[in-house]
Amino acid sequence: MAAFLRLRQICLVATDLAHEAESMKAIFGLEECHRDPNVASYGLENVLFPVGTDFIEIVSPTKPGTAAGRFLERHDGRHGYMAILDCDDPESRRQHCIAMGVRIANVIRHGDYHGVQLHPRDTGGAMIEFNHTEHGEDPMGAYAPAGPDWQRSIRREVTQRLLAVEIEAQDPERLAARWGEVLHRPVVARKAGQFRIELDSGAINFLRGAGSDAALTGMELQVSDRGHVIRAAQARGCMGEDGMVDVCGVRFRLAGTA
Repeated sequence: MAAFLRLRQICLVATDLAHEAESMKAIFGLEECHRDPNVASYGLENVLFPVGTDFIEIVSPTKPGTAAGRFLERHDGRHGYMAILDCDDPESRRQHCIAMGVRIANVIRHGDYHGVQLHPRDTGGAMIEFNHTEHGEDPMGAYAPAGPDWQRSIRREVTQRLLAVEIEAQDPERLAARWGEVLHRPVVARKAGQFRIELDSGAINFLRGAGSDAALTGMELQVSDRGHVIRAAQARGCMGEDGMVDVCGVRFRLAGTA
């Protein structure tokens, strides 16, 4: 199996799952593909939307005392929760991180799925997960978190694909270097105060932010109908003055001119 590392899924947290899910559908033209019963063991409910062959997930606590609920409280409902990367070998990446002194927060195994979650205090910005699904080398193939028939829910009329995730930090160069070491990928300096890690699919952009804590603050989407996105976001009160869409505590940067 050829080695690969792809930005595959972004996990957001919401207090009102139904409201935020409806915003995703209405604004970005996405279709729900799966609700994972396995997350109930963490006191959560969730929903996943395919964005091309990648995914946006929203989770919501169903009881007090969950890690996701504490995240919501700490960040006042802002910021993304997890950056999830699928790869050829999560175990070798687990060993690499342990050798670096990065703590493993959780190891998930069920059926043909293997996931390794890193402690966010040791990485900064967001929780990182490496995962692999058997027969998932093809981006259109199996991806266990999204259910058995996720491909049927792909909708490209409005939104094409996930291009990048954005992480803000007071020292983006230092945080990018840390993530580059964890992901074993080079960091590229861009314009002033911005850095980027390219993956086999997608990228991670590091920007300068004013907050004291680094945070996953946004995503960049390739859209095919910008007009629809803007009109729908305005109708739902989700259009920011900066020209970006604000849904579920993160900003969505739109690429594409249609």
